[in-house]
Amino acid sequence: MTLAAAHVNTGDTAWLLAATALVLLMTPGLALFYGGMVRTKSVLNMLMMSFVSIALVTVVWLAVGYSLAFGDDIGGGLIGGLEHAGMSGLGPDSVHGSVPTLLFATFQLTFAIITAALISGAVADRTKFSAWLVFVPAWTLLVYVPVTHWVWGPGGWILDKLGALDFAGGLPVEITSGASGLALCLVIGPRLGFKKDAMRPHNLPMVVLGAGLLWFGWFGFNAGSALGANGLAAAAFLNTLAAGCTGLLGWLFVEQRRDGHPTTLGAASGAVAGLVAITPSCGTVSLLGALVVGLAAGVVCSYAVSWKFRLNFDDSLDVVGVHLVGGVIGTLLIGLFAEKAMTGGVEGLFYGGGLAPLGKQLLAVVVVAGYAFAVTYGLGKLIDRAMGLRASEEQEHTGLDLTVHAETAYDHGVLGHGAPVSASVVPTAQKVKSQA
Repeated sequence: MTLAAAHVNTGDTAWLLAATALVLLMTPGLALFYGGMVRTKSVLNMLMMSFVSIALVTVVWLAVGYSLAFGDDIGGGLIGGLEHAGMSGLGPDSVHGSVPTLLFATFQLTFAIITAALISGAVADRTKFSAWLVFVPAWTLLVYVPVTHWVWGPGGWILDKLGALDFAGGLPVEITSGASGLALCLVIGPRLGFKKDAMRPHNLPMVVLGAGLLWFGWFGFNAGSALGANGLAAAAFLNTLAAGCTGLLGWLFVEQRRDGHPTTLGAASGAVAGLVAITPSCGTVSLLGALVVGLAAGVVCSYAVSWKFRLNFDDSLDVVGVHLVGGVIGTLLIGLFAEKAMTGGVEGLFYGGGLAPLGKQLLAVVVVAGYAFAVTYGLGKLIDRAMGLRASEEQEHTGLDLTVHAETAYDHGVLGHGAPVSASVVPTAQKVKSQA
């Protein structure tokens, strides 16, 4: 046994292995959650946008993403180096804290995967799949990787210089995906029939199943961020459960008061909103704080999802209203509810810490949201000019499942791989497939 291997804690390693698998499961869960919310004609396309993100982000992360995010700082807190490009210099004996570095890198990879996949919800039903294949790796390198270095990387300016807190990803995951989703839906424009047609979820049981898988995986997301099988992981685990519950109840309360009836979609959305908000704060606030964070997110996000109709931006599946708004709530409330027992030193305003912690959290939110929005908007415009970002009107009207993937959610056979869907749809599929 080498000296490095002697520092590996088997309990911590076992827990992080499980947590990594849990977080990876969140992306298929997200695919089901989003897939149930879209119309029948775009279900498979929605699933594909999440699943292909697993492959695309993994390749980019292993090539240079991990090194740029967690390599030694070379840019004044802005970006890491390339010493671990291609995972160079990392082997079975490499250790990060008390776990193998390769496991830590894989755990962080699962965060990057779901962050990219989250953006797809903002542009559902109308995005060219070929453009998405270009957008995901480029966005990961230009937005997710730098922000991750700022927040968690060695020498990152938000962590080491500003001193803002983010336990499990409010800034690099929730706020970047929400701000980027807003930028991309502004570039691509609204769906055909936006604000005119009733674009209702086609399968609510599928939505609830997806939300359940997300909630299950979120325990690995948040408690796994303790990087050890310890009391902090237990506290983050309980806070995650509590905030998801109050988020659900808060959303249903608003629906009952505003609309006269609580809905299944509202319950699923409220739970996700609470989980989003507790992500940055699960390791910094007490149980009371977690209950408040989840409740605040459930209430505020239930109103925020309707802003798109007033402000005229088509955020198809409410990435902005839930992930951006929920991420901002959870990140800012750290400045109010942070407790020394959880943070090891920093206290929020309500516990005698003054306004300084809140100011740091606010600055981090503004910079990260602004950076993610600006870079994504520019990237979206560039891709749109180079190859077109939006599917054709005929493809969108017919449905991306058939026109892009040559299949539907209810096929007994797939075009090119079995019995055709119907003789009458084959010419349409062949005609528009070349435009994808």
